[in-house]
Parts: sequence; structure tokens; C-alpha cells
Amino acid sequence: MITGAHSIIYSSDAEADLNFFKNILKFPNVDLGHGWLIFALPPSEMAVHPATESGLQELYLMCDDINSFVEEMAGHKIICSEIEDQRWGLLTRLTLPGGGRLGVYEPRHARP
Repeated sequence: MITGAHSIIYSSDAEADLNFFKNILKFPNVDLGHGWLIFALPPSEMAVHPATESGLQELYLMCDDINSFVEEMAGHKIICSEIEDQRWGLLTRLTLPGGGRLGVYEPRHARP
């Protein structure tokens, strides 16, 4: 049946964002040719939240230590927002080199 999930990040500077995932986060990848990289993601999970309209999806990365993550990103000149203490975890949002934003959090909830 379902064998995986495929996420897409749209970017006005795709090359810069590809380099971030490849060289800074060091996600394993395959090159499909002509600069098309497909990245492996760490184990994932999915939640369904109630909303007033359907069709919105979000992508967050998770880490074990948000403070260390933010510190490491600063060393690469990647800007992270102030860490927010949420009921479900500690959250930051980083700005990708292409200008997009991506949430990263240290979960407090049980993992499936």
C-alpha cells in the first residue's frame, strides 16, 4: 500500500536551498540528473488537526536538542527565530537561504 511520503519545498532560490539540505543538514540524497536532488528524510510522523478549511499542509523537522541546533545553524549563518516554549515542544523557525521559513522543534510528545 503506502510506502513513503514525498514533500516539496518551493523556493525562489532552489540551488541555495538544495545546498543547505545537502551540505549543512547533510541529508542523504540521490541525483536524478540536471540538478534534481531527492533527499532522504529522517523518520517521520503525521498529525491531522481541525481547521476551518482543508488543503493546508505544514512541514516541520524535529531534533533532540533545539538549543544545540540553533547554535549550529548560527555557525552556518542560518537565522533562527527565538525559541518558543509550546505545550508540545520547543520551536524555532529558520530562514532557508532561498528566503522560505521552516519550523524545527524538539518534541515533548510521545513518538509513534
